[in-house]
Amino acid sequence: MSKANAIAQRPLARLWHTWRFHINILLILIPLGFMPKYFHDASLFRGDSGLGEHQIGEIAVGPWTLQLAELRNDAPRADGPAGHFKVFNAALCKTCIGEVKAVYLRIGKPRSLRAAGVLFSGTPYRMSANLPIPPRTTPDAELWITLEGWDGSLQQTAIPLAKASPATLAWLNQQGGK
Repeated sequence: MSKANAIAQRPLARLWHTWRFHINILLILIPLGFMPKYFHDASLFRGDSGLGEHQIGEIAVGPWTLQLAELRNDAPRADGPAGHFKVFNAALCKTCIGEVKAVYLRIGKPRSLRAAGVLFSGTPYRMSANLPIPPRTTPDAELWITLEGWDGSLQQTAIPLAKASPATLAWLNQQGGK
């Protein structure tokens, strides 16, 4: 019996000794294939590649201006029962940092300050907002930016969703076709 077990295990041991070097090489090479995406994401979150993948540009909101960008240039991401969300980043101009209290973002015109939309959070040099995309959003919708000053003033402006997020517009058109 012991001779049979030794013979039965010998080919397996020989196979292991032959291929273990190649398996170790694969364990090194497979993670290297994911490194470009890792470095791209790291530069995106550090700010080395700007505010985001899709730079919308400088937008004037009353007397103030801000830079707005879409973090990722892809379709909105599903977040379970909460719906689909899109991440936008913004940076206030240097002269208006001390004057602006809050920055809000919303799809569709806000009825009041209580319904101004999602609040940007972070430093004035790189703020972030997770914008919900309502399921009945039309392709001609507008993205409304509301800035609230420390003196209580409100400034608003709108930009077309097609300019702000072409990927979201394509996703909406695809959803409408279903």
